[in-house]
Amino acid sequence: MEKYKLPDLPYNYEDLEPYISKEIMELHYGKHHATYVNNLNSAIEKHPELFEKSPQELLEDLNSVPEDIRVAVKNNGGGVVNHSFFWETMAPKSIGEPKGELAEEINKQFGSFSEFQQKFNDEGLKRFGSGWVWLVKDKFGKLEVISTANQDNPFSDGKISLMANDVWEHAYYLQYKNLRGDYLKAWWNVVNWEKINKRFLER
Repeated sequence: MEKYKLPDLPYNYEDLEPYISKEIMELHYGKHHATYVNNLNSAIEKHPELFEKSPQELLEDLNSVPEDIRVAVKNNGGGVVNHSFFWETMAPKSIGEPKGELAEEINKQFGSFSEFQQKFNDEGLKRFGSGWVWLVKDKFGKLEVISTANQDNPFSDGKISLMANDVWEHAYYLQYKNLRGDYLKAWWNVVNWEKINKRFLER
């Protein structure tokens, strides 16, 4: 069975500067994400038949994962899936804001794009400790802004993830220190709206 691998970044470490530094990207991707991949592989090696499933498939049916590795799969599998999703949520040349049907839906659900940004930032700020803030679509197609703790994912609750921002301290502390709010505001400059629009239309 083939082990899980660290996916390639869709850009270079320095390409998100000045908003996210090269140093942060080297640490976040090259160390933190890589550690989640390595730890997940170590857990699955105890039940190698599970390598037939993707990390997301494991998380979607966590109760079927053997109990002795279930917590490790939840935590490290979540880290693998969330970070892979996160890298693709960013791009060096952001178009600034959504367009088309997604823009219309954001205006409908939140009032305006700026009100949506404020709600997203507020959810990220009030997440105590480590976690994520997400734009998701529920089973009825309604958009929501939510946050999750640690490496938990919205799809565990049947929601479809469209975008996410990592609010663990390792995502910003080297550059923004304890000012999570400054990081959340700067992050909008690297949001990959083309990818998010595509996710919205596909799902």
